Amino acid sequence: MSSILPLKHPPETLAATPAALRQGWSSAKLRRRLAEHAIETLLLLAAMVSVFTTAAIVAILVWESVVFFRSVPLLDFLTDTQWTPLFDDAHFGILALLSGTLTTTIVALMVAVPLGTILAIYLSEFAPFRVREVAKPFLELLGGIPTIVYGYFALLFVTPVLQRIHPELPGFNMLSAGLVMGIMIIPYVSSLSEDAMRAVPMHMREASYAMGATRLQTALFVVTPAALSGLASSYILGISRAVGETMVVAIAAGMQPNFSFDPSEPAATITAYIVQVALGDLPHGSIGYQTIFAAGLTLLLITLVFNIIGHFLRKRFREAY
Repeated sequence: MSSILPLKHPPETLAATPAALRQGWSSAKLRRRLAEHAIETLLLLAAMVSVFTTAAIVAILVWESVVFFRSVPLLDFLTDTQWTPLFDDAHFGILALLSGTLTTTIVALMVAVPLGTILAIYLSEFAPFRVREVAKPFLELLGGIPTIVYGYFALLFVTPVLQRIHPELPGFNMLSAGLVMGIMIIPYVSSLSEDAMRAVPMHMREASYAMGATRLQTALFVVTPAALSGLASSYILGISRAVGETMVVAIAAGMQPNFSFDPSEPAATITAYIVQVALGDLPHGSIGYQTIFAAGLTLLLITLVFNIIGHFLRKRFREAY
């Protein structure tokens, strides 16, 4: 016995249902596209903030530096070894500030690069899991300490210790500032280097072990060359961090411009001079005040050169696994 079930909706309603569904789907798809477009626009604007900020900084430095170089010849700025823009007998030789910047940076790198690399090798290849999970946060904590604390640590602790070894060392010197800067940038070098080493595939280590190599030989002759691009990036970051450091050198190295590469002497760096003038009473628009923009542009160009070198090193030694 067959029975015919009654229809719940009239035939004309059923005929109209697909069109209504298509219209609803189109509206939902349109709303989804608008929402995605709005989110993409918001993310693009957020990403462009750094680009606009960098462009604005460069524009201000270049604009003010052009005004400065209208009064000071570029050749004198690059070749004069005296920096006395605030004296009656004014000299504008950036070499006096550049020598202090490079000396403290070299001292810092002599501390940070070997210690940071050794720490990275240990954490990546030798440290047990629990040791690594405890040591790495403490190591990275060094990067969160305010730099002014490092400055007073260099002035009140490191310098007296060095004076016991070298009694003729003055109270302000580039050596103590550079040593503490090196300690300060160790986390930048070790953290990035360790990440680069841990990214090396395990089968390369296993192949080295299969050839009879020890863990130390594998770490030095297999893992380290394979992670060379990452190591170069960490070194370049450490250099940029050391070149741009302000408070440590301002407190421990003194603010006396001195064309010397002897780390036992006091000197002023580019960043320390900028702080000194920016906090002074020089009127805006004066030639003494505009020196900070020329010095800032020099510092920006130095950092740009190091970043370009790091980019080519990453491209040259980058390995794809």
